[in-house]
Amino acid sequence: MIQALIFDVFGTCVDWRSSIAREVTRELPQVDALAFADAWRAEYQPAMERIRSGNRGYVALDDLHLENLHRVCADFGVTCPDPERLNRAWERLDPWPDVVPGLRALKAHAIIAPCSNGSIALMTRLSRHARLPWDCVLGAEIARDYKPKPVVYHGACGALQLTPDQVMMVAAHNGDLAAARAAGLKTAFVPRPTEYGPGQHSDLVPEDAWNVIARDFRDLSAQLFPAR
Repeated sequence: MIQALIFDVFGTCVDWRSSIAREVTRELPQVDALAFADAWRAEYQPAMERIRSGNRGYVALDDLHLENLHRVCADFGVTCPDPERLNRAWERLDPWPDVVPGLRALKAHAIIAPCSNGSIALMTRLSRHARLPWDCVLGAEIARDYKPKPVVYHGACGALQLTPDQVMMVAAHNGDLAAARAAGLKTAFVPRPTEYGPGQHSDLVPEDAWNVIARDFRDLSAQLFPAR
C-alpha cells in the first residue's frame, strides 16, 4: 500500500522553460529568451555533478543557479541588471494544468511531497506561487546531496518514517525513476513531452516497466485510488 508519493518538480510539476523565458524577457529583452532559458538549464546537471562526485561540498541549488546565471550571461555577452531578482525566477514557475487538481486528488489518499533538487526555501516559495498543496517539503537539502544519489530518496523516506516500498516516486524523467527504483521505491511515469519545447527528444515515453504509467496527475490518482 502506497503511503506517500514524492515528486520530481522541475519539468514534472512545473513548466520551467516557458516560465524562465518569460522572466528573461523582462530582465534581458535583448536576448533570445528561450535560448537563454535552455542554456541556463543546461548548466544544472554539471553544477550538481561537481557536488555528487565529491569535488565540492553541498551548495544549495539557489546558489548554483546564481553561479550558472553569471556564466550564461557571460556566454551571451550581456550584463544582468539585477541577477538576484532574475535568479528568483525559479521560485515563480507555473504548474502544468493537471498538476494542482491532480495533487489535490492524490492528497486525499496519501502524503504528497516534493523530492526535488531544489532547496527547501526554493520549493516553499515555488509551492506558494504555483499553489502546490504539499504536506511537507523533502529533497536534496535534507540529504545534503543531489539526485540521483540514493541518499536523497532514502532521506525522503526516512523523514516520513516510511520504508522505501511504501513510497512512490513520480517523475517525467526515466533516469530519476530508475534511480528511485534502485533505491527500493515504487515508481510512476507521467510524460511531459514539451518540457524542453517542441523539439524534445528524450523522456517522451516510459523506457521501462514502471509501476504506474499515467497520462497526467489526474490519471495517476485514478489509477492508484480508483473510486469505490
